[in-house]
Amino acid sequence: MKTVTNVSLGGRSFILNEDAYNRLKLYFEHFRAKLTVPEAQKAEVMEEIEGRIAELFYQEVGEGSRVITLEVTEKVIATLGMPDGSAESFSSTSSSSQPFFSPKADKKLFRDMDNRYIGGVCAGLALYFDVDVTLVRILLLLIFFVGSAGFWMYLILWVVVPAANTPAQKCQMHGIPVSAENMARFTYSK
Repeated sequence: MKTVTNVSLGGRSFILNEDAYNRLKLYFEHFRAKLTVPEAQKAEVMEEIEGRIAELFYQEVGEGSRVITLEVTEKVIATLGMPDGSAESFSSTSSSSQPFFSPKADKKLFRDMDNRYIGGVCAGLALYFDVDVTLVRILLLLIFFVGSAGFWMYLILWVVVPAANTPAQKCQMHGIPVSAENMARFTYSK
C-alpha cells in the first residue's frame, strides 16, 4: 500500500503517489537552484513550470482521478529538462524513458510583443509564416494604401490574435517544444 497526496499544480488538482510526489518535489528544488534569472523573478518562472507540468499531467491522465505514478512524473521531467539544458539525473531510478511529446512543436499564431512597432501583428505573422518581418510590414502598408483594407485587417488581427507574454506562449509562437530550457531562453529577455 502506498500513500497518495493531493497536490495543486497550475490551478489543477492532481493525486500523486508518494514516490511521484517526492520526485517532483526534488525536481522543483533542483530546478529553482539552477535558474539564472534574478531572485525576484524566480517565483514567476516557477509558476510557469508548474503550469506546464499541470498541462502534461492532464494530457497523461485526463479528466479521471487516476493517481499519477513515478513513471508519469519521470516522463514529464524528461520532457521539460533543466533550465540550463543539462541532462542531469538526480533520481534514484533510471530516467531512460523517452519523452512522450514530439521534438518539434506546432506553431501557434501570437502577436510578437518583443519585436513590435505598434501591436506586434506583423512580427507575429512573420514568425508564423517563416518570412521576413519587413516583407510583412511592406505588404500590409501596400494593402493599406490600395484601399485602407490593411488598416482594418491589422486592427482585426490586433484584437483577435493574443499577445505572446509568457515564456510558454513564446515557445509556441516560435514552434519549439515548451521545455524548461526553451522557456529559459524567453524569460525576461528584455
